[in-house]
Amino acid sequence: MTFVVTDACIQCRHTDCVEVCPMSCFHEGPNFLAIDPDQCIDCSMCVPLCPVGAIYSEHDLPEDQRHFLALNAELSRRPDWLPLTQAKGPLPDHEQWAGHPDRLSLLRR
Repeated sequence: MTFVVTDACIQCRHTDCVEVCPMSCFHEGPNFLAIDPDQCIDCSMCVPLCPVGAIYSEHDLPEDQRHFLALNAELSRRPDWLPLTQAKGPLPDHEQWAGHPDRLSLLRR
């Protein structure tokens, strides 16, 4: 089992979660974080540190977020999405994107 970053992270990208990950399984993209499912040990330490509630256990993923399981796997394996182990703070203007109806359309790969 793995944990999954979902659409609430797009255009937000808080990074508090990465510092507690014992496996360094978070990977950083231009405006999103992804969890490598092969590295995640299901410890759940990252979940309470996400201020926007973007991280779920794969078993608790809302139905409309299920596609993020495969997306996290794909993006975390991209060579240009590097592991991130230290918090950097959210993206500028992250608050304006809260509640955007189609955040997936904003994802930059």
